[in-house]
Amino acid sequence: MNRKTRWTQVLLTLAAGTICLACALSLSAQVQTETSTSSQTSTSTTKTVGGTIDYVNGNDLIVKLDDGTLKHISNVSPTATAMVDGKEITIKDAKVGMHLTKTITTTTTPKIITTTQSVTGTVWQVSPPNSVILTLADGKNQQFKIPKGQKFNVDGQMTDAWGLRKGMQISATRVVEVPETVVTQEAKVTGSMPPPPPPPPADQPILVAVVVPVPAAAPEAPAPAALPKTGSSLPLIGLLGFLSLAASFGVRAVRGIS
Repeated sequence: MNRKTRWTQVLLTLAAGTICLACALSLSAQVQTETSTSSQTSTSTTKTVGGTIDYVNGNDLIVKLDDGTLKHISNVSPTATAMVDGKEITIKDAKVGMHLTKTITTTTTPKIITTTQSVTGTVWQVSPPNSVILTLADGKNQQFKIPKGQKFNVDGQMTDAWGLRKGMQISATRVVEVPETVVTQEAKVTGSMPPPPPPPPADQPILVAVVVPVPAAAPEAPAPAALPKTGSSLPLIGLLGFLSLAASFGVRAVRGIS
């Protein structure tokens, strides 16, 4: 086989694949599909959590909940807002002592997603209860799997796969309903500024001034007067000498008597 023959086969194969793909897309287009969604009655529940800011640093909070437990709230979004005393604030305005209340509303909405598929054609071959080949409006044949319990409309009469015959003009509709539950949450934060410190009792003065009298300074005592000068010490020395002499005479007199 030469190179030209090989290239011819490749081109024929690609052309055949393209034709098959086009047929598949055309046949698929014969099935009409519609999807609709219906909502049922929604139910809502509300949960309220309150607490007082015990510590704040940047975007981190420590809140003391109303039940006494502490909760650390980190990385609070700078765009998160709260209504405090009628004023909208962000995390940068949070203060210790501020009381916050978070109300969480959860809404549950049941929905049903309905998918309707319909097809119309002429029975070319049927293999009940599994499949049927229909000739569609464009003259192409397409095989369909028959779902369990599927009914077909033949000239206004409903029949199952066992009642189909070649050449019958039929239309079939398949309806699939899928339930779905959509849950949404909405959080709202309100609060109040910390209360001001209580004023002092009315019957107690804030400041009592007491005037203490200062005693007058005592007069300084006068300096002691100088003692008068006495005579010299010579008379005292003479007196001591006289007493010594008298004592010696007394001792001699006692010895003479003995």
